[in-house]
Amino acid sequence: MVYPNIALAATGLIVALAAVGAALVAGLLAFFGGIQYRKKIGEREIGSAEQEAARIRDAGAKAAETLKKEALLEAKEEIVRQNREFEREVKDRRAELSRLENRCVSREEALDKKLEGLEAKESQLDRKMRDNDRIRSELEEIKSERLERLEKISGYTAEQAKNEIVSEIEEEARHDAAEKLVEIEKQLKEDADDKAKNILSLAIARLASDHVSEATVSVVPLPNDDMKGRIIGREGRNIRTVETLTGVDLIIDDTPEAITLSSFDPIRREVARLSLEKLIADGRIHPARIEEMVEKSKKEVEQSIKQAGERATFETGIHGIPAELVKLLGRLKYRTSYGQNVLNHSIEVSLLSGMLAEELGVDSMVAKRAGLLHDIGKALTHETEGSHVHIGVEVAKKYKESRDVVHAIEAHHGDVEPRTVIALIVKAADAISAARPGARRENLENYIKRLQKLEEIANSFPGIENSFAIQAGREIRILVKPEEVSDREMVNLAHEIVKKVEAELKYPGQIKVHVVRESRVIDYAK
Repeated sequence: MVYPNIALAATGLIVALAAVGAALVAGLLAFFGGIQYRKKIGEREIGSAEQEAARIRDAGAKAAETLKKEALLEAKEEIVRQNREFEREVKDRRAELSRLENRCVSREEALDKKLEGLEAKESQLDRKMRDNDRIRSELEEIKSERLERLEKISGYTAEQAKNEIVSEIEEEARHDAAEKLVEIEKQLKEDADDKAKNILSLAIARLASDHVSEATVSVVPLPNDDMKGRIIGREGRNIRTVETLTGVDLIIDDTPEAITLSSFDPIRREVARLSLEKLIADGRIHPARIEEMVEKSKKEVEQSIKQAGERATFETGIHGIPAELVKLLGRLKYRTSYGQNVLNHSIEVSLLSGMLAEELGVDSMVAKRAGLLHDIGKALTHETEGSHVHIGVEVAKKYKESRDVVHAIEAHHGDVEPRTVIALIVKAADAISAARPGARRENLENYIKRLQKLEEIANSFPGIENSFAIQAGREIRILVKPEEVSDREMVNLAHEIVKKVEAELKYPGQIKVHVVRESRVIDYAK
């Protein structure tokens, strides 16, 4: 039963394989048939494309030929047009050249005519110059003859006459200048005096301060004359101790119930005065007690100096001054100048400077600071060489004061020319404080020397007959010789005397120079 099934399966397989083969054959036939069909279609399309390409090629050749012809035609037309423009331009250029040539020819002809005219004028000018030279020589001869005749008639040579005319003109000019100078000075003085008086009067009126003249010696009152012996001590040991410790000379003379202390240093003198007053009040006078009292008095004076400096800064309203500078200010309490206390003077100058600065519209605090410190160098004049101005400048620079303050200190006595308004204000305030009546006093010897020097300066000028210093040296009355000094020369003479007085003499305030010229004629009726 198995074998029949196998036969059936084999038969089905064969049939299937036959069917597959038949399908394959049919597919191959169809494939090859399609290929043949496409080949025929491609051949037909290639043929048509070749025909189209040939047609396009023929059309392009025809179009190219047409464009070629058109381009040649346009090129020919452009060449013709350019030739025409070139010919026209050449024609224009030739016409322009012809015109320029004609113009040059005409100008050349004009130049030739001008040259001919210039030659004629040159010959004419030469002839006139020869005539002028001849006339000039004739005039020179006439001038010489006339000059000789004038010299004979006048009795003057030409040089003398010229000098005479020049001196007359110079004299007249000097007279006119002097009159103009007087007029200008008068006007300026009136305006300046009114303004200055107004400012100064306001400043002085706002400041009222007392002046106390101080001496260079101190007097210590004694309860009785027996105290002199106790101060001298056995074999003078007490007085020697006092003089050694204080550096002050004790003058014990016939003055009843008083001892005089003399020293160039006012601070030492003050220490000695306080020490003696303490010793007299205590009653125990011996070297050990003297040393104790001197040391105590030194501390009191140092404290007084500090307080005086602080008081000065407080009264003037100036802050930020270094402590060492405040101490130097305090030392001015024991310094005098012509009998005027320097610290009080500095405070007054500071206040005046501030008021003047306010009136003039400048920094019043800087002006007050410069005024307070302007005499700071006087605190060290006993210890350092040099003028108080130089010392003050160095001290101000050391403590970093401003340039305006340093310059004001340097210029307040005229050592240098004031360059700032602050310096001028301080200088004016210093003069106001020093020149106020009763502010200062000077010894008789210096006063007489100043008056003599003033008269010597006046008498040193030519044409001065006599001079007299009057009004305590604030005016110099000068009598001139009328035959030597004319009215015109008096103005210049007064100015020259003023300049020499300002340059050679130191004085407070101002000095009036009064020049007098008079002619007297005396006759007698008989």
